[in-house]
Amino acid sequence: MKTNRKLGFGMLVLASFIFTGSVGWADEAPPNPLSGYTIHVSAPHMMNGEVVGPFHHYCKPINKDIIQCILFESTDPNARMTEVEYMVSKELARKVIPKWSHDQFWHDHDEEIKTGRVAIHNPTDPEEQKKLADYVAKTDGIIFHLWPHDAPIPDGTVAIPQSVGHWEAKHGKVNK
Repeated sequence: MKTNRKLGFGMLVLASFIFTGSVGWADEAPPNPLSGYTIHVSAPHMMNGEVVGPFHHYCKPINKDIIQCILFESTDPNARMTEVEYMVSKELARKVIPKWSHDQFWHDHDEEIKTGRVAIHNPTDPEEQKKLADYVAKTDGIIFHLWPHDAPIPDGTVAIPQSVGHWEAKHGKVNK
């Protein structure tokens, strides 16, 4: 009986540390793979013939050809991570991705930017925003949607949404 009481008290103490932040998990972390996701853009996506979002992309370049992004449904600190996007230089993507795959799953960021539906939140300097838009316009992207809309948890379903610009280039204008 004493052991259960001690275990219960220990769990209570651990829970209080977790919820008050006293464990130190919220402290500044050393550099890690999540460091550097400072680019913040938002854009809607096309899924199942419907415009959804906008999704908030937090991105970082990992080399001269690839930018990777973690996408969230909002900017709320507890927002669900719903998607991952890779932005790959057109030179590399179009060299290694088969045309059928590129046409079906990938999108041209130049088309997407030209729709006017992409908002750059960070960097905030207009000159830096223009440089970023010009750089990203030279990439193609692929998105993996990992958390189905209205599902309580990710359920293993993975969808590949499209940019609105790519959808419109293939199917015509949408009204959202």
